[in-house]
Amino acid sequence: MYTSFFGLNEKPFSITPDPRYLFMSERHGEALAHLVYGVTESGGFVQLTGEVGTGKTTLVRSLLQSRMPANADVAVVLNPQISAREFLVTICEELGIGVPEDRNSIKALIDKLNQHLLDAHADGRRTILVVDEAQNLQPDVLEEVRLLTNLETARQKLLQIILIGQPELRELLARNDLRQLAQRITGRYHLEPLSRSETAQYIEHRLKVAGALGEVFDEGAKREAFRLSQGVPRLINVICDRAMLGAYSIELRRVNRRMVRRAAAEITGEEQKARWPRWVLPVAGATGAIIVATGFLASLDDRRNVIEASVEPVVAEAAPSPDPQPPQPEPGQAAPDEAEPEVSLDSQLQLAEELTGSESAVRVLLDLWGIEHEPGTRGCTLAANAGYECIFQRGSWSGLKQFDRPAILTLVDGRGAAHSVVLTAISGAMVEVSIGGVGVTHSIDEVTDMWFGDFMLLWRPPIASPDALGPGSVGPGVTWLRESLAAIDDRYRTGELTSAEFDAELADKVRAFQRDNRLDVDGLAGHQTQMIINTLLEPDSVPRLTIPRLAQE
Repeated sequence: MYTSFFGLNEKPFSITPDPRYLFMSERHGEALAHLVYGVTESGGFVQLTGEVGTGKTTLVRSLLQSRMPANADVAVVLNPQISAREFLVTICEELGIGVPEDRNSIKALIDKLNQHLLDAHADGRRTILVVDEAQNLQPDVLEEVRLLTNLETARQKLLQIILIGQPELRELLARNDLRQLAQRITGRYHLEPLSRSETAQYIEHRLKVAGALGEVFDEGAKREAFRLSQGVPRLINVICDRAMLGAYSIELRRVNRRMVRRAAAEITGEEQKARWPRWVLPVAGATGAIIVATGFLASLDDRRNVIEASVEPVVAEAAPSPDPQPPQPEPGQAAPDEAEPEVSLDSQLQLAEELTGSESAVRVLLDLWGIEHEPGTRGCTLAANAGYECIFQRGSWSGLKQFDRPAILTLVDGRGAAHSVVLTAISGAMVEVSIGGVGVTHSIDEVTDMWFGDFMLLWRPPIASPDALGPGSVGPGVTWLRESLAAIDDRYRTGELTSAEFDAELADKVRAFQRDNRLDVDGLAGHQTQMIINTLLEPDSVPRLTIPRLAQE
């Protein structure tokens, strides 16, 4: 979906193990060296362990694809949760050995396998058994694995075995009854997660393999990806893939820290609770500090006062010296200008957490439309009772400007908590959002860092109109569409304005209207097309976003 947007040839963060994307960190290089040793030397066992998602399978696939000796025959067992007999049958099938008629006899299976190994050795070929997820092997199967290492000539083992598994494999092999097997392991390596610097290099490596020419993740995003994944490659992939999708949805070319945090929250289904922002903490211990945020704690019921308190500048200073008070301005004289610290939108949202629920935002939106609301009734139900619909969309700033009406945005603060605010105005590089009914102005860039494209808006659909009008639609909604297009511009006029049937001519006019207004050109009059028609026909009948006053403030 997002590959062409970022100039990529393919998705860079697929969780499918692909040797082309193998990132050779110091740890992975050492692990691969152990595996190569295991398949090129005449030994018994090599053991590779690591936490889930650390890249064990990718390493093995790289080994099998490009680092195997030319004279090697490989049997791979991917599902070891089987009986000893099924395990031996799987090995025979992997090596192309005909299963004996008495396939229920373990002795017959081992005899057949032993003869094959002797023949392969005589032909100068090596036979390698790779067992993935080996921590799931049952003790009786592990005993068969040990017995397989008894298949040997006077000079070397006939079968080399690589056991790959999670840390539980080490615990399993440490059991006293499996000590004979453990003693035959000639090489052990435990794969650790990536470090912070390696995580950044890993992200860049995968993007480069996928065809990226520029930087897609900024440094903050890479650090956040490490913090949230703890350097586990599979988690890095999942988080980064979701973060790139979020950036694509709002048409941003670089992924930032908040997008990564939001992606992780969506994946885990968990939201971190908002905490006091860092700039509030030193205030508590400062003598004479002015904490306007106390108004927030003292008056949760008075929503407007809460927000106005939260957006006032917060000043934390040391205890004042006993110097005389500075002279106060005379009545009617303006106070001298002082530089006031700006309070970020992130901080405002965290302080006003109680006022940024979805229902609170819907009621603010209803107020903008002049729709009365009653306590205890959900906002969208009230809208429906008044003839409006709540429309949920995912898009970008350009889409919001096209709709040109207030919308509820879902923003994510620095702690990962979601907040609903109402976008009330856009002007140039500035926007105004309403938090609990009080407007605050911020840059588009600041809001973009917290927004991932989710929004909701209200509209009043035409009478008896379905969700979308298209070929085959019949009814008053089609007549409304014909008359409305003709009223906007004669170029969209159809031959028969009173016709209630959606025909090919009307579809052509709808497509022309969509092209002129930079909409998706599909010939269907869906929500977006109908909203734009409504706005153009009655520009003063709906609250608008595009007002000029912000640029002058």
